[in-house]
Amino acid sequence: MDGLEERRQRITAAGRIVVKIGSSSLTSVDGGIDTGRIEQLVDVLARHRLSGQEIVLVSSGAIAAGLAPLTLAKRPKDLATQQAAASVGQGLLMAQYTAAFARRDLTVGQVLLTAEDVIRRTHYANARRTLSRLLGLGVVPVVNENDTVATDEIRFGDNDRLAALVAHLVRADALLLLSDVDALYDGPPSRPGARRIEYVGGPADLEDVEIGSVGSSVGTGGMVTKVDAARIASAAGISTLLTSAANAGEALAGKDVGTWFEARGGRTASRLLWLRHAAKPTGRLMLDDGAVAAVVQRRMSLLPAGVVKIDGRFTAGDAVDLVNPHGTAVARGLVNFDSAELPALLGRSTRDLAAEMGPDYAREIVHRDDIVLLGRR
Repeated sequence: MDGLEERRQRITAAGRIVVKIGSSSLTSVDGGIDTGRIEQLVDVLARHRLSGQEIVLVSSGAIAAGLAPLTLAKRPKDLATQQAAASVGQGLLMAQYTAAFARRDLTVGQVLLTAEDVIRRTHYANARRTLSRLLGLGVVPVVNENDTVATDEIRFGDNDRLAALVAHLVRADALLLLSDVDALYDGPPSRPGARRIEYVGGPADLEDVEIGSVGSSVGTGGMVTKVDAARIASAAGISTLLTSAANAGEALAGKDVGTWFEARGGRTASRLLWLRHAAKPTGRLMLDDGAVAAVVQRRMSLLPAGVVKIDGRFTAGDAVDLVNPHGTAVARGLVNFDSAELPALLGRSTRDLAAEMGPDYAREIVHRDDIVLLGRR
């Protein structure tokens, strides 16, 4: 047995697995839920759950499921209509899962998350506690983004990234990403001669790979978001297998299907994973050379004295990019001040600011614990 076969066997031995399935793998051509597809997926997952593995299912499909009842021909582009479709479709989707798992003597629990649930410490602790308790009770959690309350400013945007963060949240042993494509290829799968990539050990393995970004008509993803999710998970020490929903049984049995992304690195804070891989920065802070060196090389906090310019409008707690004098983003962080407050602070020492404006201004613009370095993943 070669090294790759041994790695694939890890998924059969995994005690806890997060499985993500996309909208296009659950719905029919008219946008409604395909009961047959749900039954096939649940049959595979139930067998593994009943054999002793813990399963967390991250399922897209709520918006897609709501299209037909609302007589919408395709996925809406505006957020309000997406939220309306999700509100209608989420109940239909969960009803299908509840019935399908019940026929196999398993109980499911719905867990709707927003981005704040993985970046705000109290929310994060509560989400982890709830998921852990559900698993301890033998329940199969079915997770989705809470589309009905998410906003454009703070949302995952697709369930691939959500699945990677949930895998980290529940300390999963493996992540299985299921879609309508059986693997990652070195070019468009429809192109003659396109070759399946069996193994990705790190970023260098994908440097010359052409990755498509177009998702289905009912989903938001595409291969780009799936590869990004695999990168997030692997960087957090979680091996990931990417394949099609039709291959779910073979994938969980350790067979030679899909693309295996090797785990690398160790566990890190979920909010920092989100900050690097999923957050949408609302502004930019331009740093002088000294501040760039302090943040990037010495991993220090960003102080007012090192900031020369700000761009954008943001509030305390928002994600902002930290850029060097050439305008290149070198890091991203959670800012401690509103953009309206910062112009009066730039270039000044915290000691002077505290003396003039009060002790509340003797703090960092971005604390080192809330900074992630950008660059090659």
